Amino acid sequence: MGTELLAGIAVFVLGHSINLFMPSFRQSIIDTIGALAWKGVFSLIALAGFYLLVVGYGDARMNPTWIWQPPVWTRHAAALLTLPAFIFLVAAYVPGNRLKAKLGHPMYLAVKLWAAAHLLANGGLHDIGMFGALLVWSIVGFAVSRRRDRANGVTREHLGFGRDAATIVFGLVAWAAFAMWLHKALIGISPFAMG
Repeated sequence: MGTELLAGIAVFVLGHSINLFMPSFRQSIIDTIGALAWKGVFSLIALAGFYLLVVGYGDARMNPTWIWQPPVWTRHAAALLTLPAFIFLVAAYVPGNRLKAKLGHPMYLAVKLWAAAHLLANGGLHDIGMFGALLVWSIVGFAVSRRRDRANGVTREHLGFGRDAATIVFGLVAWAAFAMWLHKALIGISPFAMG
C-alpha cells in the first residue's frame, strides 16, 4: 500500500470521526468560527481525504500485492450486496423514511455493506487496507451513533409510505446505473462480467 492511500484512509476516516469521538471539540470550533466556516473546513478535509483515497487506490491497483485471487462469482455477489447499500445510502437523505426512522444512521450501514462486498470481491493488500478500514469505521460509527441517540432520547418520525417508496425506487435506480454502467466507466471493471 502506498503513502497516498494510507494518508487518504487516515484523513478520510479521522475527519469523519471528529463528530463521533470529539463532539464537544467540534462544537467548540463551530462556536469559534461559525457553522458555515466549519462546514467549509470539513468539506476541504473530506475532499482532500477522498482525493488521496482515489489517487492512492488507483496507483496501488497498478502495482498490487495480492493476498488472494477471488473467483469471478464474488464480483457478482458483491454487486448484489451493494443493492441494499444503495437503498441505505438514499435512506440517509430522504427525510421521514422508515429505514431512517428505525435505524437512525443508514449511511453507516450503506458503507458497511459496500465495504464488506468489496472485501469479498477483491484480494489485494490495498483493497484490504481501504475497504477494511472503512468497514471498521462504519461498524464503530453505527454503534457509537446509536448509543448516543439512545442516551439523548433521539427519535425520528416516519412520514409515510411515499417516503419509503421514494427511498427504494431511487436506491434501485442508483444501484442499477452504477452496477450496469458507471462502475465500468469510472473503475474499469464491470461487476456482472463473466470473466
